[in-house]
Formats: sequence, C-alpha cells, structure tokens
Amino acid sequence: MATWPGTTGQVVSSTMWNGLPAFTPNTQTGTTYTAVSADQYQVLVTMNNASANAFKIPTNASVSMPTGTVITVLNLGAGTCTISAVTSGTTTVVSAGAVSASPTLAQYKSAACIKTGTDTWVIVGAIS
Repeated sequence: MATWPGTTGQVVSSTMWNGLPAFTPNTQTGTTYTAVSADQYQVLVTMNNASANAFKIPTNASVSMPTGTVITVLNLGAGTCTISAVTSGTTTVVSAGAVSASPTLAQYKSAACIKTGTDTWVIVGAIS
C-alpha cells in the first residue's frame, strides 16, 4: 500500500508519473483470477487472454480488505472479462446503479472495483 506525504513539502516521486500514482502490474494470463489483498490500491491487475475470462472478488471471510479498498482491472486480451463474486450469495457485486450484476470488460477497457461494505463491491468504469 502506498504511503502518501504526511507533511507539507514532501513529494512522492519514485511512485508518481505525471502527478499520478504509478501502478505495479499484476499480469494474469489464465481464464480465472481471484483477487488477493496485495491487489489493492497501486496495483493494476491485467487480464490478458484470448478466451473469455473471469476476475473474481472473494468473500470478506476469505480475504479481508478494508472498506474503501480499490482494485483496478484492465482487460488487455481479446476475450471478454467478467467481474463477479466468488460466492454470489455472500458477496454482492453492484454496477449500473443499485443493480447486482456481473459486469464485463471488453478488450482495452478498465474498471475500478470499490469495496463499500463488508461484502459489497461497486464496479465503475468502461463496463457493459
């Protein structure tokens, strides 16, 4: 997790590019990947597979991340990436307002997965 400047005058330079935080890539080439706690904040999870693939969000009981956690996903592959819960009855994935869904990412599209409650995630970005 990044540590932001705590006092006036401190500058973050080694982890910044053009004033934005630099991402550490977590490259995934398989057809299924389940998020881990190391994927939060300054990590960019790239899904890169020619076939349909899945980015899974685990239950809070299996991977406890604080509310407010953000995981960024970028689909580089030709296959559509579906974002969904590992256990849909326990973890709720919401997109397009208050609609529970499994949003998808086309090639070169990205989304932010934002944890808004113990087992609730809101997905925003270039989803369909």
